[in-house]
Amino acid sequence: MDAVHPRRNREQIVAGIMAETGIDEPMIERLVRSFYDRARHDPLIGPVFAHKVRDWEAHIQRMCAFWSSVALMSGRYHGQPMAAHTPLPVGTPHFDRWLTLFTETAREI
Repeated sequence: MDAVHPRRNREQIVAGIMAETGIDEPMIERLVRSFYDRARHDPLIGPVFAHKVRDWEAHIQRMCAFWSSVALMSGRYHGQPMAAHTPLPVGTPHFDRWLTLFTETAREI
């Protein structure tokens, strides 16, 4: 990055990501909302979410911030995802199902 104009360079990088992928904040929100709608009703991973998530809107907003930070370098997410997930009663089948649902949803969006 240009030491004199790091913000401009970051903005150019993000603009390039958005142009090449079509990813933007509204798309991230559509993806997150669609994914969690499916996940909540899934017989394998739905019960895990039902047990853990009490405020769905807050969870969705937190996940939008996470994916915005990952995909668009927004810096909106401030958390520790590994620490949040380590105590959950999940294993490989749960992760595989999560990944399948997320992939299907992302392809559709």
